[in-house]
Formats: sequence, structure tokens, C-alpha cells
Amino acid sequence: MSQMPHASLRVVVLGFCLGLASMASAAEHVPEWPLDPGYPLDHIERVIPATGRMRCPKIAKVRYRGDTIRYHSPVFVNAHFRERLRRFERVVKQVAVQVYGRAPRRIRHMGTYNCRRITAWPTFLSEHGLANGIDVAGFDFGPASRKQRAAAPRGLRLGFKVRLARHWTATKGVGARHSRFLRTLARTLIARQDVFRVLLGPSYPGHRNHFHFDCAPWRLVDVFGT
Repeated sequence: MSQMPHASLRVVVLGFCLGLASMASAAEHVPEWPLDPGYPLDHIERVIPATGRMRCPKIAKVRYRGDTIRYHSPVFVNAHFRERLRRFERVVKQVAVQVYGRAPRRIRHMGTYNCRRITAWPTFLSEHGLANGIDVAGFDFGPASRKQRAAAPRGLRLGFKVRLARHWTATKGVGARHSRFLRTLARTLIARQDVFRVLLGPSYPGHRNHFHFDCAPWRLVDVFGT
């Protein structure tokens, strides 16, 4: 198929994204702002044949374990997305300290680089195929320190795990606090224009158990739904 100019690609993608993004806007305010200019991967063609063998562009990848917070296993991403992950880790720490009084020890991810199409839109290359996205399933917290323990509820003094699959809709006990952490984190990231451009979560088909974050050359937010 003929290659589509990048400007046209953005128009096409925004066309089918507008309806999805509006679902998130109905429940949560999604700030309207222009995309940050100059992201080095914006020029790469995302339109691909819907069927048949595909090849992903050659992207230099780095092995990254995390700085502010470690990932449970190393991620393989392009260097530009690594900088976004560093900002993400700082936001996670900020929100976790606000909700729990301490930061998690590990971020649990479900993968980064994966050469494939977007499942629901097979004529588009997934940002995973550019090492430009990550799927986050949850967070692992260690035991509270002696100083932190005095202010922590009994159920949060030892180590614990926060998972979208279990806690996104929790309403009772410590689960409710885990839900508040996940939702506050999502809202904080949505409000930032310097971390991720695409933020998908439990309201988006196929994302009940994880957040998907990437830096595609368009804005799409669907985390909370209607």
C-alpha cells in the first residue's frame, strides 16, 4: 500500500480516536493541549497492511531497570521513551507517598517491546512495535519503616501488592485505598502533558487488568469510561 504522509496519518488516527476519547471526557476532564513538539519518533509511519507478514522499523532499544522506582524485570524501550518512564516513576512516587506514606519498591509491567499490530486497528502499527509503550499491571510495596508504621493502617504496615485487576473497583477496606491510589495516579498522569500521550485503562476494551501508556503522535485517553 502507498505510504501515508505523517500529517495525514494524524488526521486519520484522530478521526477514529475522537469517539473513544470523548468517552473518557464524559466522566473525567481530559485537558486539551497540543502535542509536545519534537518527539523523535513522531515521523515514523504507523500505517501498515492489515494482513500478512509485517516488519517493524528498526529502533535502537535500551535495557532499563528504572531509576526512581525499579521495574520487576528490565524493560526494553527506545531511549526517548525511557525518559518518559523516568518521569512516570516520579509521578508514581509522588502519588504513592500521598496515599500510603511511602513509594512502591517495584512497578509490575506486562511488556514493552513487541512487534505487532494494534489489535482493534490492524492497519496501524502498535507503539509496542516501536518500543514506545508499556503495559502496567500494578505495584509492589515493601514493609513500612518504623517511622512510617505509626501512621499506616494495620493492613498496610507489611508489604502488599496493588493490582488493577483486583483493586480498580474495590470499595472496602484497604482495597478502597488501593483503588484511590490507582485512580489518583491515572488522573495525575492525564493532567500532565510531558509524560504520556496515550493512556488506556480498565474502561478500554482488553485493558481490564492494566494501564497502557505510550507516546504515539496523537492524544487518546480512555481510562475511566462513562
